[in-house]
Amino acid sequence: MLSRRIATAAARSARPSLRPSTHIPRAQFSVAMRRQAEEKKEETEELENGGWINPPRIKRQYRDPYADWTDKIERRNWGEPVHEDNDVLGMFSLYEYTHMSPARAGIMWLGFLGCIGALSYAVYATMPDYPVFPKEYEGGLDRELGGMGAVRAFQKGDTLETTEKEFEM
Repeated sequence: MLSRRIATAAARSARPSLRPSTHIPRAQFSVAMRRQAEEKKEETEELENGGWINPPRIKRQYRDPYADWTDKIERRNWGEPVHEDNDVLGMFSLYEYTHMSPARAGIMWLGFLGCIGALSYAVYATMPDYPVFPKEYEGGLDRELGGMGAVRAFQKGDTLETTEKEFEM
């Protein structure tokens, strides 16, 4: 019983979505429709902030710090309209670093790396040779390092040739 109720409820909720819709959206190509859309857009933009006068979008850090401001910290006067993005444009927002352009910074980096390279080359060119020479052996340690004249090491399968006297204490 419950499964039939669930099936019929699902079918009822799916019926309206299966019907073809009578309203088909079409592109608006007429000039009059475009003008109406632009006018509506302007009206909605005016109503978004309630007709508030928006001052120009300039960060307060660029205002003259020595001018006679009513609020010296925020650099604004009493009664001055506040921009709607005041949280981004105020003095306590992030500071914009304008001291150096990217081109000048790149030139300074190249100068720094050039100085490091010049110093490295100067040290390399003026560094004296080693005061000693490597020691040379006759035959070049061939016998000491296990070469042709060396005594062979004991390996598995070799017989041990010793006398009993060597193991007595």
